[in-house]
Order: sequence, then structure tokens, then C-alpha cells
Amino acid sequence: MKRILLSGVALLALTGFAQAAQNGGCPAVTVADMGGVAAGAYPQQYELAEFEGITGCTLEFSANPDIAALNARIRGNGELPALADRLPLEPLVVAPYDSIGKYGGTLDMISNATEAGTSDLLSVRHVNFVRYSDDLQTIVPNVAKGWEWNADFTQLTFFLREGHKWSNGTPFTANDVKFWYDNLLMDTNVRAAPPGYALVADERMEIVVVDDQTVQFNLPSPKPGLLSQFATSFAQGFQSKEFLGQFHPEINPNADELAQSLGFENGYAAIAAYYGNSDWTDTPTPLLAQPELVAGLPADVMPSLEAYLTVRDTTDGRTYVANPYFFQVDTAGNQLPYISEQDETYVSENEVRILKLVNGEVDYKLQSLTLPSAPLLLENQEKGDYTVELIPSIGMATFAFNITAEDLAKRDLFGNIKFREAMSIAMNRDELNEVVFFGLGEARQYVGFSPAPEFVDSASSNFAIGFDPDAAKSLLDEIGMVDTDGDGFRELPNGDKLVLNLQFSSQGVSGQLVELVGQQWADVGVQSAVKEVTDDEYRSAQSSNQLDVGIWGKGQPVAVVLGSSTSWIPPFADYFGARTGMLWGEWVDSNGSAGVEPPEYVQQISADINTFLGLAPGTDESNALGTKLSKAMAESLLFIGTVNAPGPVYNRNALKNFPVFKTWGFEFYRTYPYRGPQWYLDE
Repeated sequence: MKRILLSGVALLALTGFAQAAQNGGCPAVTVADMGGVAAGAYPQQYELAEFEGITGCTLEFSANPDIAALNARIRGNGELPALADRLPLEPLVVAPYDSIGKYGGTLDMISNATEAGTSDLLSVRHVNFVRYSDDLQTIVPNVAKGWEWNADFTQLTFFLREGHKWSNGTPFTANDVKFWYDNLLMDTNVRAAPPGYALVADERMEIVVVDDQTVQFNLPSPKPGLLSQFATSFAQGFQSKEFLGQFHPEINPNADELAQSLGFENGYAAIAAYYGNSDWTDTPTPLLAQPELVAGLPADVMPSLEAYLTVRDTTDGRTYVANPYFFQVDTAGNQLPYISEQDETYVSENEVRILKLVNGEVDYKLQSLTLPSAPLLLENQEKGDYTVELIPSIGMATFAFNITAEDLAKRDLFGNIKFREAMSIAMNRDELNEVVFFGLGEARQYVGFSPAPEFVDSASSNFAIGFDPDAAKSLLDEIGMVDTDGDGFRELPNGDKLVLNLQFSSQGVSGQLVELVGQQWADVGVQSAVKEVTDDEYRSAQSSNQLDVGIWGKGQPVAVVLGSSTSWIPPFADYFGARTGMLWGEWVDSNGSAGVEPPEYVQQISADINTFLGLAPGTDESNALGTKLSKAMAESLLFIGTVNAPGPVYNRNALKNFPVFKTWGFEFYRTYPYRGPQWYLDE
């Protein structure tokens, strides 16, 4: 028999296990101090049976002592049952980063406005079937306790948690997944067209309910990235059939009558009030959108599986309280989240937001913070009792000429690749890096994948990024852009005056960057006018095809691309992202009956991305197609890259179990990998 020698530390750990088991408790391990407890199948978390099996203990559960009072603020919720009746039979056991937290307090947050700058807070409370661990490499269970692929990636099965409940105490089952897909995403009465992530090579999936805890996604063709889609997207793959279904005519024959009795035009209007017309989880609730009806509605907001639930929604901000039915516990058995409430205040002016951060009035901030703000924030860290970390960014600011502009002369110019190349090489990215990003960035072309995987050729990443104003002027001369009136600026090839309207939002890019690019373009004779607008104004102008140049951050890691073709098919993003070719997008959405047909190279990119998503990642075939796609995207200059630079992440020092992020940006859904429910406040 092989002898095993135990160190003193290991012996103490085993002794601790025995004592914990004897006392009926479990070792309250943390990521910082595992105390000899073995890791589970996935990093930093366990399934309940797994944890109890490893430690030889029985986990005893406890809850926030204020949870009944918090539940009383959720209008529509009944009296709170015992904790054992609120937790799933199979809760997810989470190892906190540094310490077992304490209950209470309010997470103070700021954003720009409703649906603007809000994904910071959305991501703290977010859940989905799965998520990426904070290594940003490993997909781990979340709402689902497990999953299984078939051999050719045409069937993905999720296994749900027995006894899991919505925030109002009703059962969450596989039927809620099928309802979300069939009756919300695929119903044109709810949304005009299904989102790209809901389709596989432009075809719908089939959702099969095997039993209450087992649901299958049957795909028309392989899509290995579907799991990654759920791990990174704000789009949650479930909605309460019991709640929203009562308003859906296909579920309830009396849906319209019920909705009309509550003051809505019909059932679909009631669904719109609660759910909106997309899976974006920050559309105005009835509390804000239809306050005159709220008192007569069954609940203020629809049920959720998230860590927090909205209880106040106004034009000034929102308040959330902890979900009394949340499915996660820590290793000491405490139901998460630790923090009792979240408060979100809307602050539209960037300068005011920065001042609030300097004064230590905010607990956490990433979104809308850019590197030019870092010196002031860093200078005041000690005084404000907060910490700022400069974190590598995935995306970068891009400039996208409106290639389907309503003005046909501009459309012709912006569609000319020589013009776009001239404007790219007229940018002095070294100057942008030094002046705006303090020399911390790196010039790059936009290639559709960020960070660039090994299959991206360096020639693509460096395409047309060298500063060459003389070559830029020659290209502009060649396409007929000359100064005909002697004012020092070039006119359109047809002789009309050209002034590029450079509208931007501080949520998307730094104003200093836009100003400097405008000056560099002026140096080669292209005049522009810079104007800062609100996020809503920018997105409205972009969606209505009114921008001359789209200016916004853009970048997608392979993990995100694998889940959705959206960033590769016109208009190359959803409503909230960096878009161009809106009329191309209209043509795609209408199957060619409206809009403008994209040129052949764009249609080829669209065909190639659908093929790419069906291939097993990392294979020679997949990598070869990835090389082709990134080359086509770079050389099209549909989105002109600038400088990839780090961004600041801010947290007040009283916010505990807060890790150093691995990336700055939206791509992995902000804080979602960093487990917001186990943050706590230590005042």
C-alpha cells in the first residue's frame, strides 16, 4: 500500500473537515483560502452535492435578516416562505474571493440615463444558463447546473436546477425556456424579426422540453458557439411563461380580455410593457413607462432569476432589492446576494460623473470611463478612499463612414475604398496614443476579432494604419476631391461643400480622440464639425441613417463572435453597438424587398461568417476561414481602427470581494465573470 505523508497544514485542514462535519457545518472556504479543500469540477464554485461530498459535511443555510422587509417592497410578491422553500434543491455554492461577506447596505451606482450607460449595473445582477469564469476561458454553470452537446454540435441540452423559482416564488422550468424562444423571440407581434443570436445560419432552432429540468436546443446546422453566446450575452434564455404567458394569445385565449381589464390595448401591449420588444433587460418598466396603470397591475415588474429586482423606476434612476429566491449560496450556506439594495442614479454629464467618482460617492464604475479621466481619478484615490486599476481593453474606438448615407453624393464618396483608405492613413495614431492615451496604447486596424487570435495575419492588424498624409492627399486628389473655393478644404467630387458631422457620445469614445482625429483630417483638407450628443441622440441618429461617421468602441473576442454573426452582417451590430450600412441591414432584414443590396464582398463576408460559426473552433478549416474573414474586414475599412488602450476600473475601497478585472469593456458582459452577488460592503 502506498504511504501518503501529510504536512502539518494538510493535517490541520483534515482535522477542520472532521470538526466541521461533526458540528454539522462546512468549511467556509474562499478563493484566497481554500484551507485544503479540493477544487470542484469548475473554478470557484461547486454544486451542492459536490461540495458536501468533497468536505464530508452538510451545508446549513441562512438568509439576509432583512430579506422579509426587502420582499415586502416587491409588489406582487406574497408573504415570504422559509428559506428551504425558496432555494432550489440544488443551489449553486459559490466560493467568495477573499472572505465570507456580511449582509446589508446599498450598492451606489451611476449611469447616463435609462438604457444608456447602464450595463455596468445590469451585469452585476445578471444571470444566464452559463457564464465565463474570471479566467475568461472556462465556461461554468450558472442557472443551468450542466449541459451536454451531441457529437456534431447540432443539439445542446441544458440541465436545470430542481426546485429553482422565479423572484415571485413560482417554479422555473424548461417550459420557460421554450416560451422565451417560441413565443417572444419568434413572434413577430413581439419583435419585428428574430435577433441574430436566435438563429443558426439564418434558420430558427427547435426547443424541446424533455422534462421540467431538461431542455434541448435542436439546431438546423452545427453552431458550437451557442454555449458561448449564453455565457457572454445580456440576452437571457428564459422568461416566465406563467407571468408573461397570461398576456400571450397563443398561451391564454383570454389574454386580450385580461390585458384590457388592466388598461392595455391587448395582450401584446401588456407584454411590451413588461418585457419590451427585445432581450435587453433595461427597457423602462411599467413603473416608468405606464405609471398610471401600475396600481392595477399584478406586479410592478415581471419575475426575474437575477440577483436583484427593480422596485423603483423613474427618470432620475432606479432602486433594486435582493431577490429573496436567488439560487446561489456561499460556502458557509449564506444565501446571496450579500448587499441588500442597489441604487442607480442617472447623471448625463461626464464631468459630473467624474466629480462623483472623485468624491467617493460611487461604489463601482467602468462603463463610460475612458483613459483621459484616469489622471484625475488616480490623483484623488487616497482622498476619495477608492481604487482605480488600468485594465487592458478588448475594443477600441472606430470610425465608420456611413456607406449608405441618404445623401447620394456622400454615399458615393463614403463607399469609395480609396476615400476610406485615405482617411485611415491620414490618422496619426502615434499622436492619438501619446496625447489621448498617454502612450499606453497600440495602433491597430479593426479586424473583427479582438484580441486578435493566432489566425489573424499581422498584415491585417496593421492594414492602412501607417501615418502618411502625402499618400492620403494623393488618394483624395485621385478620386476628385479638390479645394474649388480656396478655403483650404476639399469639396465633394461633384463640387458640393463637404463638412463631416462628427457626432459622438462620451459613453462610446473620448471626445479628445474625436477632436484630434478631426484636426488630422483637416490637415489633409477634409473639414469636419465635432459635436457631443447624448447616448440616446447618437443611437437614434445612427439607427435612422443620419450620421456621417459612426464613432463608437468596437471589439469582439472569438468567444463572442462564435455565439453570434451580428458583428459581421449588416449593419454589423445591434442597436447599442457600432453600426454602418443601415440600408444594407434593411435589405438583409427584408430579404431584399427594401433597403440597398450590399456589394458582393459584404455578402461574401456574411456567407463566410455563417460557415465559420458552424466549424469546430481551432481546427485548420476554422482557422483558415478566420484568416480570410479578418483580412476581408480589415481591408474593407468599414470600421477604421485607431488605438487599443487600457481603461480605468473604479471601486470604492469599502466594496469587498472585488477582484482585479482581466478586461475593460462590454465583451464578456462587464462584471458578469466577476460574480457581483458575492460582493459586499464593509463600512
